Amino acid sequence: MTQNTMQQIIITEPGGPEKLAYETVAIPEPQANEVLVKVHAFGLNRPDILQRQGLYPMPKGVTPVPGLEVAGEVVAVGADVSQFKVGDAVCGLTNGGGYAEYCVVPESQTLTIPTGVSFVQAAAIPETFFTVWANVFQMGKAKAGETALIHGGTSGIGTTALMLCNALGLKTFATVGSDEKVQAISHLTTAINYKTQDFEQVINAATDNAGVDVILDIVGAPYLERNLNLLRRDGRLVYIAFLGGAKAKEVKLGQIMMKRLTITGSTMRARNTAEKAEITKGLQEIVWPLLAKGECLPMIYKTFQFDQIQQAHAEMDTGEHVGKVVVEVI
Repeated sequence: MTQNTMQQIIITEPGGPEKLAYETVAIPEPQANEVLVKVHAFGLNRPDILQRQGLYPMPKGVTPVPGLEVAGEVVAVGADVSQFKVGDAVCGLTNGGGYAEYCVVPESQTLTIPTGVSFVQAAAIPETFFTVWANVFQMGKAKAGETALIHGGTSGIGTTALMLCNALGLKTFATVGSDEKVQAISHLTTAINYKTQDFEQVINAATDNAGVDVILDIVGAPYLERNLNLLRRDGRLVYIAFLGGAKAKEVKLGQIMMKRLTITGSTMRARNTAEKAEITKGLQEIVWPLLAKGECLPMIYKTFQFDQIQQAHAEMDTGEHVGKVVVEVI
């Protein structure tokens, strides 16, 4: 590799898509446990939008360059890397810095792209698949034969959760914000337009008031009471965002006790390397064979070119996407 500089995308100050800009910097060198990836594509995620708006900064000591998932070709490896070599096609969950032509990724958060999966598809996998696996299946303990409710069913997280639940033997419901979105995922789930229907009533009618076992929620406080009402005994409510509000005024503690409910949640950004490595292991064992068979491939809504990052973020801001928005780089 003779080139020694690259372009990356930075956030000049908190604000809208116009606050994203390009700068030329030296190509990073991988540390002992990292691989250097020539990025062919990267995915956009809600944390990127929040970071751009100044609402979700990177942890101290981590690059402020956004971008949590990349796919591309390994062009250099650190001294302690044993699983990958130059030329491997990989995707990975970054610790930031994915909005660039080259990106370093910890070996323990890197995965070989299954045969038949494109770089664009692979770039849409790490952030959402890591998040769903960690929250729905590891923390939420979802298993075959159970029923799950996925709020925000047409998001990247939502579509991923629905596909994995289907593949692993769970029945699902999902909430979405329009009739068009109901139709868009009708092949995956029983979708409910929360603007025109009460999702609690719809699910109770469909389950003979039995409810669901697991709920993945991005809304927060406004849905808490209905979520608790819907959960079966030993049910699990898992939060990964609280777009509708972070503080609930009232919580039915008696209901939690009587049903033996578990309420939990997490962010990927706060997890350490060992925790992310454990998620990687689960994906390799359970999910990667599905992808290799052409199952559970991410739904790609639109792709943009590297010089169209502002347009890509503007598309995310509309909230109209079904699945993932991806940027092609090289």
